[in-house]
Amino acid sequence: MSQRIFVGLVGYGLAGAVFHAPLIRSIPRLRLAAIATRREGQVMADHSGVAVHPTPEVLIAEPGIDLVVIASPNETHFPLARAALEAGKHVVVDKPFTITSAEAGELIALAARRGRLLSVFQNRRWDADFRTVRSCIEQGLLGEVASYEAHFDRFRPAIKQGWREQEAPGSGILYDLGAHLIDQALVLFGLPRAVTADLQAQRSGARTVDYFHLTLDYGRRRVIVRSSTLVPEPGPRFAVHGDGGSFLKYGIDGQEDALKAGTRPGVPEWGREDPRWFGTLVTASGERRTIESLPGAYEAYYEAIAAAILDGAPPPVRAEEARDVIRVIEAAMKSAAERRTISLDA
Repeated sequence: MSQRIFVGLVGYGLAGAVFHAPLIRSIPRLRLAAIATRREGQVMADHSGVAVHPTPEVLIAEPGIDLVVIASPNETHFPLARAALEAGKHVVVDKPFTITSAEAGELIALAARRGRLLSVFQNRRWDADFRTVRSCIEQGLLGEVASYEAHFDRFRPAIKQGWREQEAPGSGILYDLGAHLIDQALVLFGLPRAVTADLQAQRSGARTVDYFHLTLDYGRRRVIVRSSTLVPEPGPRFAVHGDGGSFLKYGIDGQEDALKAGTRPGVPEWGREDPRWFGTLVTASGERRTIESLPGAYEAYYEAIAAAILDGAPPPVRAEEARDVIRVIEAAMKSAAERRTISLDA
């Protein structure tokens, strides 16, 4: 392989157009060579010179493609990733990795047999707010963490058209926003002992989960991840408490809005938060101070993908980690259906 990776992108909806294509094009060692989509006109307007293929199968069969990025609806992740790996391609899958942990395990085994990279785009590990929370915990500013609560709330009372709102495997916000919040919790604390979940379809006419509240059991530590589509005035996005202090953080990372507005990594102030959203640390002694947010860095994911393929560096997100996210989602659905706590075997 040359020192430049030729990338084929499957899907040009929100994930493909707003996140993957711009981020891929921001990395010098990656070249966005082709996109599989029916939105040929939009691709030609956005990315002159990028080939457009009518189907994922045509793109996957293209011999010049080294890396296939799958940004299509959730139900297609498994079959398309399997096809790409069987074709000898490296593969990045948008979150959620797969619908079931069994599918995830099959892909992990296939990637190992073929000697190909397999990773999952858990981009919110590189949110400004989460990077800051992680830094505070790792620096010991909060002491031993006793409770951690993360919210991803929105106010969307109207049902939007599209597959995410339809009643189908992998739809709803547990697989969507929940995959982010669960991944962040697992990055910080590992796999929990057990999961207790409340899942609801709260909006009138809702056909899939639009509210979840998960309690993850880490012994004496409790971790809550929660999301709702009926929150006009969100509370703290993160509230973390330990025997050394508390950290509260409002607001949400601005990289998605920046990408939608056409801003790209590399410009001055990319990923930097408005100071009004900086978090507050209150120590056990009562000292109160503002913690400047670390800059967000979604492009770091694809920089690390290039390094993993070309230099043998570790992948930015291991497929096994993304499989564990799906395990927690499965446990949450079982918990809500059976109204009981579900243990996870490590």
